[in-house]
Formats: sequence, C-alpha cells, structure tokens
Amino acid sequence: MPYKANADRRHRIPKQRHRVTNWPAYEAGLRACGSLTVWFTAEAIETWRAEPRTGRGDQPRYSALAITTALTLRAVFRLALRQGEGLIASLIGLLGLDLAVPAHSTISRRAETLKVPRPRPEREPVHLLVDSTGLKLCGAGEWLMEKHGSRTRRGWRKLHLATDADTGRIVASALTDKNTDDGSRVGPLLDQVNGPVASFTGDGANDRDDVYAGVEAWHPAARVIVPPRSSAVQSDTAETAPTQRDRHLQTIAEHGRMGWQRTSGYNCRALVEAEIAVAADVLNRMLELGRPEYVRVT
Repeated sequence: MPYKANADRRHRIPKQRHRVTNWPAYEAGLRACGSLTVWFTAEAIETWRAEPRTGRGDQPRYSALAITTALTLRAVFRLALRQGEGLIASLIGLLGLDLAVPAHSTISRRAETLKVPRPRPEREPVHLLVDSTGLKLCGAGEWLMEKHGSRTRRGWRKLHLATDADTGRIVASALTDKNTDDGSRVGPLLDQVNGPVASFTGDGANDRDDVYAGVEAWHPAARVIVPPRSSAVQSDTAETAPTQRDRHLQTIAEHGRMGWQRTSGYNCRALVEAEIAVAADVLNRMLELGRPEYVRVT
C-alpha cells in the first residue's frame, strides 16, 4: 500500500484468505516443473552448426541455437560454465547424437553478443505491471569480508521488469546500475513489448511527465495507473481537458487513496513483485507449466 495506509492499526486487520480453484491442474504443473525430458528435433540437429559466414572474420562453429541451449540448461540447473559444458556433453552422449559440444570459453564469449528471441506478439492487449528490485553482486569481496571480517563496498545492480498481469509472463526486462531511476527505463521496456498494451501500472517512482508522455507515444490508448505524489496538484487544463493524472487526483479527492486503488486496479501491482527474478526466460517456461487460479474467501 502506498504511504503505509492504516499502518497504526494494520495488526488488527484480518489477513485475506484465498482458495485455489484449479488445484488438480496446478498440482500437475508443479510436478511437471521437476520432470526432465530432453530431445533434439531434426531441425535443431541440422542447425546446430553455424551457417557459413559471408563477410570477413573467423567462422563460428556453433549456431545461436546451440549457445542458447547451453545457456538455458546452465540457468535451469544453476551450473557454472564448466559444469554446464559437462551436462551438455552428457546429454548428447546419452541421446547418441554426433554433435560437437561448445566449450565453456565459447559459451561465455558468445553469451555477450547473443540475441535472445523475443516472445511472439499477443493478439489481446496486455496489462503491464512494472517494478524494479536491487541485485547484490557477490564475488571476491564478499568472500574476504566473511573470511577475514574486512569491510568492502557492496556492488549492486537494478533489475527492471514488465510483467503481463493476466499470465504472469515477464515480457520485458532491463539491467542497469544502482543509480538509474525507474522512470527513465519505461521507454526501453516498452520497446521490448510486442503487441498492444492496454494499461501501464507502476509505483510512485513513475509519477513523472516523461513516463506519461512515453506511454502515450508508444501506446496512445493505454491507461497509466500510477499513484500521484502526496504533494501533486492538477494541471492548468484540468477543468477543460483533464489528463489521466488529473483524473487520478480527482478520484483520490473524492474517494481517498484506498478507493482509488480499488477503482483503478492498482492493487494488481503486487503481482509483479512476486514474479521478479534474474532468469526471466526460465521463469516464463516454468509459468507455462502450472499457475494457480484462486478466488478470495475472506
């Protein structure tokens, strides 16, 4: 909740209870998440090797499909580069395929310039939920601090995600340094979305003129659901031609912030916080296997 509404008496507010309505399908999906089935199609075997280069430069041995497969398996099982190379070699050997295995150095080098295919555009407009989180970088400095008790500066990065509210899929992501504000990444996130957008929902950090202008430039028909700041005032044209932000302020003045949350659908923003993770592609595949559908009981 923005501005800690009901913070002084929140301990007396009963916790909401929900009931899953598709439990058999959801349970089967959870079991499928642990199922391991690997096969190589004929098309994948044919395109495992890279196509001949037409321009100048060295000839790559492995196609983008081979590198993507190696990186996907490495992310799923959380392996280092050398262990990932060993897993791929083991799978290819068990399947009896005559395919070369990319070395860990090749996987690391090609991952820097690999272009990951984007999801296909959806027919229906998506409702975007946008949020960000901090990622702590662990390395030699963390080990020294734990071993010898020395103090070092922590390295942080910020991960920006845009999630489809209906399916839970991560449709756009951006990794920046810790000093990058959320509003400045709205344009790059919208650039990754294939298809129309019905609404854009974010926290108070997106209450900026450039965010509203950016959403309107990319998707003129999209709604912008962002809580205005506590000191926000209406524009000069609020009486004659009110903007979306003006209408938010009018609703808050009439029904309060809690009423604005219910009428605008801002409460759905909590869904994006549950979907934040580093491996966006892996999460998307897991979400396709099983997702609970629940209704509120109390």
